[in-house]
Amino acid sequence: MRLARVGSASELAAALLMALGFPCIMLAALLPDLWLFAGAAAVTYLADRHLHRRGSYLINRLSAVRAGLSIRFLVRQLLLILLLTRMGYGEATLFYTTVACLLAFYALQAPQSAIVTLIKNRRRLPVVTRNVDLERVRIPDAPRPLLMNRAAEKMLHLDVFAMVGVLVAVETDVHVIAYAGLAVTLVLAACYLAALVPYLRPKRIVGPDAKVLGAVDTWLREYQPTVVLYFSGSKDSAYQVNMWLETMAQVEGRPLILLRERVILPQLNTTSVPVICVPGGVHLMNLDLSSVRVALYAANVGKNIHLLRVPTMKHVFIGHGDSDKIASVNPYSKAYDEVWTAGRAGRDRYALADVGVRDEDIAEVGRPQLAPIRSWSGAPKNPIPTVLYAPTWEGWDDNPGNTSLLLAGENIVRRLLNAEKPVRLLYKPHPFTGTRSAKAKAAHQRITAMIEKAAAERATDPRWADEAAALRSVQAEARAELTRIEARLDVLTSGGQTFGDEAELSRDSLADPAREAEIARLRDEWNAASWRALGWWEHKVVTGARMRLYDCFNESDAMVSDISSVVSDFIASGKPYAVTDSAALGEDEFRRQNTAVRAAVILSNEATELGALLAAVSDPAADTLATDRRELKEYLLGPDEPTSIVQFNRAVEALAARSAARNAGVARNVGEPVSG
Repeated sequence: MRLARVGSASELAAALLMALGFPCIMLAALLPDLWLFAGAAAVTYLADRHLHRRGSYLINRLSAVRAGLSIRFLVRQLLLILLLTRMGYGEATLFYTTVACLLAFYALQAPQSAIVTLIKNRRRLPVVTRNVDLERVRIPDAPRPLLMNRAAEKMLHLDVFAMVGVLVAVETDVHVIAYAGLAVTLVLAACYLAALVPYLRPKRIVGPDAKVLGAVDTWLREYQPTVVLYFSGSKDSAYQVNMWLETMAQVEGRPLILLRERVILPQLNTTSVPVICVPGGVHLMNLDLSSVRVALYAANVGKNIHLLRVPTMKHVFIGHGDSDKIASVNPYSKAYDEVWTAGRAGRDRYALADVGVRDEDIAEVGRPQLAPIRSWSGAPKNPIPTVLYAPTWEGWDDNPGNTSLLLAGENIVRRLLNAEKPVRLLYKPHPFTGTRSAKAKAAHQRITAMIEKAAAERATDPRWADEAAALRSVQAEARAELTRIEARLDVLTSGGQTFGDEAELSRDSLADPAREAEIARLRDEWNAASWRALGWWEHKVVTGARMRLYDCFNESDAMVSDISSVVSDFIASGKPYAVTDSAALGEDEFRRQNTAVRAAVILSNEATELGALLAAVSDPAADTLATDRRELKEYLLGPDEPTSIVQFNRAVEALAARSAARNAGVARNVGEPVSG
């Protein structure tokens, strides 16, 4: 499977069946054997459909070796013609009718493909928006997904009627069945084409790019954004911008979110802040952002240069987490006017790294995102403690210190599952886990299997039977509530629609504070219900974005993790935590190099030290690091007062004033009117 780069055993099986199916079809046509032909053809149809529905990597590989979708269907139809010839129909009306109808079918495919492509191109906006009024641009309704999604695949599969009709006709010698099947294929193809044609009319076409860009510029001049959050990245990195959405909604001034990749928009959480996605660098550089005074950057990526070049705004790196990873002291940070860190630790980190970021260019603003994290009461919230294992991903190189998954993960999980006193384990892996390293992916899968097996065993363990019986009705009510909430969230997050392309969504996705408030409330209710649906003794593998990391913080009594921003964030809770020294630096050196572990239990790759963490959770007298955690919290994350959002807004205000002063000075120097 690794060599074939397929995502599941079913994909590999489908690929093998398709690879064997076509030679079998050819053999059946040559013999000739009608039933072998029919069976092999059916297998290739089903295998092809399965691979397309799974979005398999193999589909692209087949196209690269001249075995693309159209070629596969054409070969199957040519082999049908060969079968008819070999079975003695070469001079029969059935033969000529089949050939003519298949040629006509292909003649209809060309305009269908061209129209679909034309519609998509004409509806592809140069910018995609949310919460931006585009009423100046006429954006008609999008064609139904039934017409546009996987259009080529749908069109080609219409030949099934012709294929079945001809094979049945040959078997029964009732040729009218073949003619009926061929007619159905042609009629459906013609109807498909006819359904697409109306969308080529001028009133169904989105205005030209210049008009769309002009409308966005007009909106920008009216809205006058003052603070921009800029983000570029893959769809898997959307969490990096999502973590700042609530902060941007609370920022003083007029906030705007600028994205660079279209794939980020579907992953973006609900927000009332205006969002503009500008894939083209030229388009971005021509947008009217003259009112912007502060630009915030959540990631160090090459495309940042497209906005960094603008001198009328001050540029700030805010990152997507505060940790002792090398990424937190990237020399790229010299490009910004300021770097904002959570607390004093970030400032000291840059000083020690000596990468050219000056101390006067660093501001401590706290971590506004940490507001939902609840402080520890000093004792487990349930009869048995809950431990969260939240390892980071493998990173871009093979440094053993990147993640505990490879060398320590299974030992950590095994020791927690087999602890002398029962604990509940929550496992929440990083979203990038296994994306670069096959070994990390395999370790993650083994850990998942271990936890799921332990959960299944605990579900049948007599020790928990009474608890399970007592909570059965509560859990049933919680599951029913989850179903209700999920249905409502699906409606709200789709804007009440179940379809629509990016142009239509840009037109219709306008700010709705009441809707946003309901979504926030329902997500909190969903989170509470999801924990109620689980027994407090049940192990859980937590994946997906709906159950958030901070929700897991609040549910757990302790955490095991690696060097990452997860540790710094968890420190806000005041709960005991452990960090794995995966690179085997030794405890003293590990603490010296990594500020965030100074109040942690340090784990070796064997994880034999876990007992100290579990003791700290269960017995306050054994929690020898409690004072250290309180001191470290302020050092890493800043003081509790003023609140982080107040600190953040003050930093924005101060930098905006510097930006305005700079612009006024430049205007005076060149003799231009001064603008705000």
